[in-house]
Amino acid sequence: MADRLAGKRVLVTQANDFMGSPTVEVFREEGAQVLVDTRDLREPGACEAAVAEAGRVDVLVANLASPTYGGTATTDLGDADWSNAFDMMVHPLHRLSRAVLPQMIQRRAGKIVVYGSASALRGMRTLAGYSAARAAQVGYVQSVGVEVAPHNVQVNLIAQNYVENPEYFPPELIERESFIRSLKRQVPAGRLATAREDALLAVFLASEESNFFAGQAIPFSGGWVQ
Repeated sequence: MADRLAGKRVLVTQANDFMGSPTVEVFREEGAQVLVDTRDLREPGACEAAVAEAGRVDVLVANLASPTYGGTATTDLGDADWSNAFDMMVHPLHRLSRAVLPQMIQRRAGKIVVYGSASALRGMRTLAGYSAARAAQVGYVQSVGVEVAPHNVQVNLIAQNYVENPEYFPPELIERESFIRSLKRQVPAGRLATAREDALLAVFLASEESNFFAGQAIPFSGGWVQ
């Protein structure tokens, strides 16, 4: 068994959704003690409670996702759907970070790894609300990352797209001939990444191997965005 994260206490949010399950599996393989949290982080006090109940947190994996509302023209995007993207992906990121950073700064050691989206780095039609929230995550990580780097705390984001996930790429979609053609046309790698490949990048960012990364949004999209 690998031990890149041996002895590390890792809090994974939204652990039943998005990148939660593969992250829990791979991080445990790497020796981490994974603390699984599945609560609705939109609820008042939920983020603070997640951190408080976890106790010592060496690594926070901010696994935050929302519906994309894809296909909705900006002129038809309602306030509720616009706000929900921020309520699910932006506000919890700040509340979780605000709650966990003091202990990391005090120990002069800690990692926050955010699963974000490459939609923050490249424009996509009819994804205004989702992309804006994902871009807010990038701006937040860049700012906080350079703020806490002097304390030996690293905050970084994986800007991903075209990663196997039943919520964003359901089986009925990836089996369509039109999707296969589109994939080969748009993604230089010509395929979807596996969730395991994505989680292994998160392991790197959670490990001591990534101590010189600070406030970065790292594209993980098979060349779809550079």
